[in-house]
Amino acid sequence: MPRTLIALACFAALPALAQTAPPPAVKTELYAIGTAPSPDRIEADIRKLVSFGTRHTLSSQTDPKRGIGAATRWIRDEFERISRDCGGCLEVREVRGTVQGEPRIPGPVDVVSVIAIQRGSRDPNRYVLMSGDIDSRVTDVMDAESDSPGANDNASGVAGTLEAARVLTKYQFPATIVYAAFAGEEQGLFGGKFLAEEAKRDGWRLQAVLNNDMIGNISGINGVIDNTTARVFAEGTRVTETAEEARQRRFTGGEVDSPTRNLARYIDRMADFVPNLDVMMVYRLDRFGRGGHHRPFNDLGYPAVRVMETNEHYDRQHQDLRTEDGRVYGDTIEGVDFDYAAKLTALNAVSLAGMAWAPPPPADVAISGAVSADTTLKWTRPSGPQAADLAGYKVYWRLTTDAQWTHSRWVGDVSEYTLSNVVIDNYFFGVAAVAKDGTESPVVFPGAAGSFGGY
Repeated sequence: MPRTLIALACFAALPALAQTAPPPAVKTELYAIGTAPSPDRIEADIRKLVSFGTRHTLSSQTDPKRGIGAATRWIRDEFERISRDCGGCLEVREVRGTVQGEPRIPGPVDVVSVIAIQRGSRDPNRYVLMSGDIDSRVTDVMDAESDSPGANDNASGVAGTLEAARVLTKYQFPATIVYAAFAGEEQGLFGGKFLAEEAKRDGWRLQAVLNNDMIGNISGINGVIDNTTARVFAEGTRVTETAEEARQRRFTGGEVDSPTRNLARYIDRMADFVPNLDVMMVYRLDRFGRGGHHRPFNDLGYPAVRVMETNEHYDRQHQDLRTEDGRVYGDTIEGVDFDYAAKLTALNAVSLAGMAWAPPPPADVAISGAVSADTTLKWTRPSGPQAADLAGYKVYWRLTTDAQWTHSRWVGDVSEYTLSNVVIDNYFFGVAAVAKDGTESPVVFPGAAGSFGGY
């Protein structure tokens, strides 16, 4: 065969990755976002929230200076101030529900959360969400009168959410970002429940929920002082899984590759944009036997994680303010490290920005390759505005015992790719969508077990 024909034949045999050049490896704006949150602004917001005395769900909703009502009104005013600074880029509103007849809310009580929506430019019905909790408590969960500063639990999470809004409203994104301050967490996760139900009812394509509950403590009750790691709690198999989906998963895997787990892996990778911060992924819904405001979203099948400090100090949680035998109890401002809270805020901000800039996660991901030397992945490509920034796709794989994705290959703007001589039995696989600026979606594991939903 002539040399020219040999070259043409070899070119024709090249895989799809030769069809398009890969996009940039990094979107440089993410480095700026990773250092933008201000410890001083976070401190000021935490001090303001502490100044309301108590933010117990059953405390006054009408007192102008003390109680949950005054705190909620201040949070709404702060979101509206942020919106004015960005030319009205936020839609600020309340999410309300009345609760009664519950063990911790005899009721009736209005549970009022505040959300601020930064509407996406091209894919506005795709959402990523960051949240913190407004309410606080002391030892007696029904005590709505005693001072309950809640400086770390969870003024820190609300302050981080406000600061993330200040940072990210300087940018525009194809997808929508929601900043939420939830009420009723200590009394039964009601604020998150109401918004999760609204999202389901209104058909939000909710790609990620990052719930921040205690992001300011670096000194653990175990004696460890650590300001360089954060925990991300992520449940495994969806609670909404059907019997047929469970049967399929038994033979194909996916127990550790729910969209929530791959959201956690994504956040772990995005920590590279935050100086001196690593992520500890915890394969559990929450702390042992405990809960947080990401759970109502998990309950409806949405990818949702808890972001928090690594070392907790239980003397500073759910405690009456007191000193006993020289031991100080209570969740006061002295227990918060504002530089650390700024780091965890930055972790949220870069993760939200990366997902909101990236194309939607691939839909309908399927895999084949049993009794073969090769593994083939297929997926559905979006169309219209959702594909405006799409450069193509990356295929990922890892050993089944590895926590994080270890191998990847840029495959171009295709909807099918075969990995030659990569045996399906030995690895877990997934696909991520990549934007022209290099931002990526979370990796999607094949089948129902890993699906982030459709377009």
